[in-house]
Amino acid sequence: MSREKQTQAGAGSPSGQECPQLVRRAAAEASEATFRHPWNPRSEIRGAALSRLAGLERAGVSLARLAPGRESFAYHLHHREEEWIYVLCGRGVARIDGTGYEVEAGDFIGFPTPSVPHLMSNPFEEELVYLMGGENLEYEIADFPELDRRMLRRGDTIEIYRLSAGEPFPAAPSARPVDDTDGAEG
Repeated sequence: MSREKQTQAGAGSPSGQECPQLVRRAAAEASEATFRHPWNPRSEIRGAALSRLAGLERAGVSLARLAPGRESFAYHLHHREEEWIYVLCGRGVARIDGTGYEVEAGDFIGFPTPSVPHLMSNPFEEELVYLMGGENLEYEIADFPELDRRMLRRGDTIEIYRLSAGEPFPAAPSARPVDDTDGAEG
């Protein structure tokens, strides 16, 4: 597509000034960084937070690259934030609720909440590239069942608890009427 046609389609402007909502490939590539989850030594994702580059705050969309032999995060589930994955190229294994499913370009995975535990891995020879996204809520609870941990995120504050330390909250006592005549003469 010629630059003139891109301008007509809203992808640029005649003045040469870029649109802040448009993330160009070069900007995405320049922003790529590597993330390793501290609880999984096989975790290593290279990618770009595309939604942040475009100024989005409530929705997250990232380009993720998994090299052969690597995993995405730690096996986890979300209680509040929905999440999704769309495979662009390569092959991988999506471990979902204890079962491994081979995935390839064009496959979509959705995790409505409360979600089941999940993890992406790349046991193959070529790089696995996918888009991942979801909600960015003010409060999130995520469990890491194999690690006996629960994460509570409130804004930028993160707290970690042991899942096994949780106890049921006692039920409230049954409501009973208040007797106004106790100890009173009348």
